[in-house]
Amino acid sequence: MSDFICYNLHDKEEYLSSGRTIDYAETIFLTTGHPFYSNRSQVMFEIREDTVGRHDFLLTPCSADTFRIIYGHQHPHRGCFGNLCEALEEYGIGPDAIPISFNIFMYVTVDGDTGRVDMLPPISRAGDYIVIEARMDLIVGLTACSAEMSNNYAFKPIGWKVEG
Repeated sequence: MSDFICYNLHDKEEYLSSGRTIDYAETIFLTTGHPFYSNRSQVMFEIREDTVGRHDFLLTPCSADTFRIIYGHQHPHRGCFGNLCEALEEYGIGPDAIPISFNIFMYVTVDGDTGRVDMLPPISRAGDYIVIEARMDLIVGLTACSAEMSNNYAFKPIGWKVEG
């Protein structure tokens, strides 16, 4: 799994919005053909190809607090949130400006009666991929998720490629 966030290169106060994207798509199951919107209702990118068709846009990047609260770790690592904070610092983007991430390949279910969310083992397989096409110049933060439950306790490398 990979946490994906982005910002308008020319105005870092414009960032990827899960709320606007889900509202406009009228679904939490975002896949091929869906545009993703900023907090200013501008299309930031679109999924062009998707061999899995199931990702999460509800959960925040895992953090030291995630590992302390959910997993009970006494000395938690910084998780995706900490990695994003470090990577985006050089662009002047601080921790409070990091939004909910688009969690590529993360498999989350929502119970229809209680609303409970469950993070289940991914349904993606080796060779699956997603192609994202930017619709504006972006600063992108991308991680390999380090949360045990979302990876079925098996951490594997994630390949990525940026084409211009």
